[in-house]
Amino acid sequence: MRDPIWLTSERLGLRRFTPDDFELLLVLCQDPEINRFTGGPKSREKVEELLRGRILAYYDEHPGLGIWAGVELATGKITGMHLLNHLHGESDIQVGYVMFKEFWGRGYATEMAVRLLRYGFADLKLPQIVAITDLPHVMSQKVLLKSGLHRKGERNLPHPAYAAANPLTWFERDAADWLKDDAARRAT
Repeated sequence: MRDPIWLTSERLGLRRFTPDDFELLLVLCQDPEINRFTGGPKSREKVEELLRGRILAYYDEHPGLGIWAGVELATGKITGMHLLNHLHGESDIQVGYVMFKEFWGRGYATEMAVRLLRYGFADLKLPQIVAITDLPHVMSQKVLLKSGLHRKGERNLPHPAYAAANPLTWFERDAADWLKDDAARRAT
């Protein structure tokens, strides 16, 4: 049985991935265009590792954080995945997303990034949230800026998951500043 949707925005919901989502995750992670800026398509074995370790085990190891399946509320279709989790090998908590192509250009990535930032800052009381993108991934950088993060230059991250893409564009925001801006946005 699939976990219920636990966090919603206007048009999207998030639910936990389950072992039954392996084939769905495989399709998402093996598409070369979708994964152009995520280290490239992943093998079946790498997707199994991702699902077992970085997704399923992570839910119990870090309550409140994770990688979740995005659900289009109007249709029930899976849009991709959204995350609020640790950068590999770092203490920083990142926000991010990987979406199926049919959902690109609809504002879904920004909408859920904003919702996850609000959840992370207001509910989890995280002091700061960061994000990374490949330098040429301009569209993702626009999403992060629209969500209220600030670009803070570039960083080289030592974990092998990021080595091929280094340097990466670095975004961050502190809770108090983001929440203040979010409250002003919501008041208008």
